[in-house]
Amino acid sequence: MRILLPCVQLLTNASLLGSSAFSVAPSNIYKVSSLSASSVASKTKLSSTAFDILQESQVIDPSNGSKMGALDGIVLSQNDFIQKMFGTSFEKTLVVVMPQLGDFDSAEYAEFLSAVQEDLKQANICLRVIGIGGEQSAKKFASFNDIDLACMRLDPEGSVHRALGLHAGPNWDVPSFVPKGILEWFADYCGAKGKDRDVKSIARAWLNYMMMCAGVGAPDTLPEIFRGYVGDKNAPERIRSDEVVTIGDKEDPIVVIKGVSDVKLGPFEYQQLWKDESGYQRPVELATVRLRVMVEVLTNFDEYVPDQRFLDQRGATFLFDNESKEILYEHIDTGVLSYSKTMARPLSFLEPYIGQKARNPLGLGDPMA
Repeated sequence: MRILLPCVQLLTNASLLGSSAFSVAPSNIYKVSSLSASSVASKTKLSSTAFDILQESQVIDPSNGSKMGALDGIVLSQNDFIQKMFGTSFEKTLVVVMPQLGDFDSAEYAEFLSAVQEDLKQANICLRVIGIGGEQSAKKFASFNDIDLACMRLDPEGSVHRALGLHAGPNWDVPSFVPKGILEWFADYCGAKGKDRDVKSIARAWLNYMMMCAGVGAPDTLPEIFRGYVGDKNAPERIRSDEVVTIGDKEDPIVVIKGVSDVKLGPFEYQQLWKDESGYQRPVELATVRLRVMVEVLTNFDEYVPDQRFLDQRGATFLFDNESKEILYEHIDTGVLSYSKTMARPLSFLEPYIGQKARNPLGLGDPMA
């Protein structure tokens, strides 16, 4: 997707050209401020109604294409005696409402969730992931991120997101004077398909998404991108030393990055200055993880994003007590790459339930170990 390249280049190009070892403490650059949270929360429903909204919302089970309630099979009615008798009910539910399944946020978040799936079950917490996309999107997403497909549900047109009043960027519209011919050209350029495609909605979604990538209507996005470049002395490592990320032909890739050490960029090969450092998130390490996601999504874009009208829609995370319907944890995304209140350790809110693994789900080098 050519239109996506300016954004992903901003997110990832430092992973190709990193040349100096420096890092910053995350407390100064990625913290979600109370002002940011309140400005986004003003657009959302009262959190006390989130459980009811989700329980009433209709989604699609990607395993069989059937429609069902977003919380069906998790929250049992008073008449579900058989399930209760055989212990198939859960005490709590972790609902992760994701943007498009082809979004950076979705894949990055899913990597952590995948690592704690069994821990959540042992803590009697059911995981329910609701994302925007089609059945093939969900299957591709589950396979790439090693997420149990049974945990996933689809919201093809973002109706759950809108019912919850979730963030969607600066909410700008395409000016009325823009000719339809230009919008048609733009939709073609983006690869949007379908005879009845809504070209204005497609352009509007891209406009708001790209503005969030630039930090407009997304106060926490640029600091998080910056953190991916410069590293984070207080965060765990994010990539294994033997993991290889490539761009281009499999036989002769243009770019090859191995861990945080060896880089091949066309005819040039070099080693990054921090190649021997370990135990924390090194410079451009997180940018390399995002590059890996970019390669996966852009090479399978039509599968991950079958409908581009909802690219700007952001997500949220809720942890519910199933009996009381009390919200134990809530986070409303404020933009791109802002899926947690604590981005250095996105699952730290789960520590009271699954222990220390919540602070470092991937089990890589950790400065706090």
